[in-house]
Amino acid sequence: MNTTFHQLADAILAGVPATPEDALAVLRADDAELMSVVAAAGRLRRAHFGNAVKVNYLVNLKSGLCPENCNYCSQALGSDAPILKYSWLSKDETLRQAGAGLKGGASRVCLVSSGRGPSTRDIDKVTEMVGALKEEYPDVEVCACLGLLKDGQAERLKAAGVDAYNHNINTAESNHDNIVQTHTYADRVDTVEKAKGAGISPCSGLIAGLGETDEQLVEALFALRELGSDSIPVNFLMPFDGTPFENTWELSPTRCVKILAMARFVCPDKEIRIAGGREMHLRSLQPIALHVANSIFLGDYLTSEGQEAKADLEMIRDNGFVVLGSEEDIAQQAGRLEPVDPAIRRRGAGTDVLPNA
Repeated sequence: MNTTFHQLADAILAGVPATPEDALAVLRADDAELMSVVAAAGRLRRAHFGNAVKVNYLVNLKSGLCPENCNYCSQALGSDAPILKYSWLSKDETLRQAGAGLKGGASRVCLVSSGRGPSTRDIDKVTEMVGALKEEYPDVEVCACLGLLKDGQAERLKAAGVDAYNHNINTAESNHDNIVQTHTYADRVDTVEKAKGAGISPCSGLIAGLGETDEQLVEALFALRELGSDSIPVNFLMPFDGTPFENTWELSPTRCVKILAMARFVCPDKEIRIAGGREMHLRSLQPIALHVANSIFLGDYLTSEGQEAKADLEMIRDNGFVVLGSEEDIAQQAGRLEPVDPAIRRRGAGTDVLPNA
């Protein structure tokens, strides 16, 4: 089977798209073949993205109090999850939060708000925030995630400098009504199309672990390919207490890696981002997943905490990757890498300072 996955990678690199049958074979590969799957998918990742990892940072502009009943969401109508709930952040606070992520290595800031979709006043707020953010950090990419868009709103966001718009399809159309009833799958697709129509890069992904079948995971990925999503966040269900999906544990670390690999085979030249649930579900396989995916979120998520940002950056570097846009990335592209001097020990034995243990 080792040869089969590499043959699939050969075909994809030669311009032959993966089929649903190919995707199912990747998803259903035996755990003993995991590293063969990763090696083959990694060839596609390296061909299109080298050894760079794009770092994204979330700012939750408005938390909780959402009228939609998405069963997986801690912010949804009916959720009793004990999360932070607050209305809109001020422009200054948004800049402060975004600045922390950018100084930590992020190149894209994702501005997210809960709710069905933005009002005209909400768009006013966000466009003002985006203008201030671009003024202070001219090179930053801004992705907005504000819910379902109405006519004309995507154009206003584009004019303000929004680079991408995130609206996940979350699951296959055939599974959508099982997880949310207050809006339709078509509503979600319509918002992605509105963003595309305004010239904004479409960012749309999925959540694995929602009770979907293997075939429905494949269905969702091929729908994303058809939609032309430039960035595909792959989330793994975080079963918050107080939501209908509490105590739902369907994922293993190896399955999560295979889902990411399947996404790479199906959408070889698209940004595959390891998103919510990364630390909880991939656990010690997070570094392995970087050989398949080329993008992560740094730090915390919307309502849950992520691992320490320092640990994320160390994981990237320790596994032979560089943060996209970093000095290391630029030096590598220019063909020069500066040596790093060893750090002299100043603690532990022979000093009065506690040891690092």
